[in-house]
Amino acid sequence: MSGDIPVGEGADTAGSRHRRLTLAGALMLGGFLLNVVLTAGLHPSGEEDDHPAIFTQYAESSSWIAVHLGQFIAVLVTLSGLLVLYRVLRGTERSSLVAQLAAAAVVATAAIWAVLQGLDGVGLKQAVDSWAGASGTEKTIRFANAETVRWLEWGFQSYFRILLGLSLALFGTAILAGRQIPGWLGWTALAAGLCSVIFGIDVGYSGLAGGLQDVLGIATFVLVLVFAIGVLVAGVRERGHHS
Repeated sequence: MSGDIPVGEGADTAGSRHRRLTLAGALMLGGFLLNVVLTAGLHPSGEEDDHPAIFTQYAESSSWIAVHLGQFIAVLVTLSGLLVLYRVLRGTERSSLVAQLAAAAVVATAAIWAVLQGLDGVGLKQAVDSWAGASGTEKTIRFANAETVRWLEWGFQSYFRILLGLSLALFGTAILAGRQIPGWLGWTALAAGLCSVIFGIDVGYSGLAGGLQDVLGIATFVLVLVFAIGVLVAGVRERGHHS
């Protein structure tokens, strides 16, 4: 590429680049689809901010902890795909610094995701189970405890979404700066990142349900899916060109 000067140890050759692109796309797509299956198929759903109703559903779920463990793994797999993509983008002066910032943001995103899933997947489950099994005055106290855990979940969910959006936006910027893979993927990542950041801010103000979140959730879903598939296809195409 014109003006692209390899920097740092481990700068990609054409062969290693296509392998890393393919692996990055496969990890992102696989983790993303696994999370969708677990969330849509096995996670209890309802009016998230109607706490008595939704807490009852959570308490009745026998697969809650296992589903959240699966979600935890699925999102980490997706994020690992972004870290593999970093290995491609760090190889030029134009994209190296932004790619490093993007990788750092992904690590921070993974850390807050771990806290969120521990809080939601274990802490909230124990709180709602205790509430469901209590009676009298104790039930009121247990409900207040469960709501406190829920509000903590709001906070971590908000910042997880914001950090994920920042990660995607930085990767989009690195792609556009490095010019190593198709530029439309950079714009797709930027758009997905913006949607995720706005989603996270809205969670902080509005909770876990709202019309804006419905729209942004669909937009983020489509954009991340297109981005993951696009990275995978870019890697496969490069492989074909160099085979």
